[in-house]
Amino acid sequence: MQIDFLGIQAFLAVIECGSFQLAAAQLHLSQAAVSHRLRKLEESLSVRLVARTTREVMLTDAGRAFLPRARGAVKELALSCEAVRHHGDSADRWIAFACLPTMAAAQLVPAIGRFAALRPELSVRVYDNSIHEIAELVASRAAAFGITVAQSLRGELLQEKIADEPFVLVCRRDHAFARQAQVRWQDLKAEPLIRISLPFDNSITVDDAIGPMRDQLRWRFETQRHALAFQMVRDGLGLTVAPRLHLPADDSLVGLPIVEPTVHRSLSMVVRRDHLLSPAELQVQQLVVACILERLEVATG
Repeated sequence: MQIDFLGIQAFLAVIECGSFQLAAAQLHLSQAAVSHRLRKLEESLSVRLVARTTREVMLTDAGRAFLPRARGAVKELALSCEAVRHHGDSADRWIAFACLPTMAAAQLVPAIGRFAALRPELSVRVYDNSIHEIAELVASRAAAFGITVAQSLRGELLQEKIADEPFVLVCRRDHAFARQAQVRWQDLKAEPLIRISLPFDNSITVDDAIGPMRDQLRWRFETQRHALAFQMVRDGLGLTVAPRLHLPADDSLVGLPIVEPTVHRSLSMVVRRDHLLSPAELQVQQLVVACILERLEVATG
């Protein structure tokens, strides 16, 4: 469905001004044009929004329900336009890139700190978004590059593998498993497990890798965010499986290698085919990749 912004603008003007005549003056249109825009909006929604009389304009029930949403949409659009305008005014002073949210929190702060010390005259904008949004941000040129999970991409994008990131078992430090060097999937059959489903499709990666074993595990809880799953582990509700770099710097939690089979996902850097990174963008990218590799080496070493 197409969004009729002109119709929404006419609707709000009529309600806020209290008449078609005043609304027309505010919008610098004729009354007929305002009436036409409002009628088209009502036709697209298949409801009457405004009851017209010779003396006043009144909202219908549908109009009263629609009014706060219309005002909110216009406000959000205005804020977005202002943000784009501000971005355009200062674009040459900003280095922008995209990264998965949990990875951004755990890995990128050291890299950003190092860059800030090296290039204090530049500012850094990080888009901590989902896998699919990262690809869109790079394709639309909002981000110079993206750090994400290997995936099928549009033709104008290229991806380069950074590293394989293993999945680990996350348990409390006082759990019996914490004293082991590694665990087997077979060892988890009797344990209450917490599945992390969206938004990264990690559960699909795990299910595909362990095959029939997935039906023998005891998934007692399910969350859509790692932070909630980790808190549930801290509270003793169960254990969870997560990518190694998502494990927080928390002394109460331990990440153990899981074997038979091992499960991993590929991390990659995404860029546009037609974009040559500037020296500053390349510097940020190298610092970010170095932080990721350093964390993986420490975790596995």
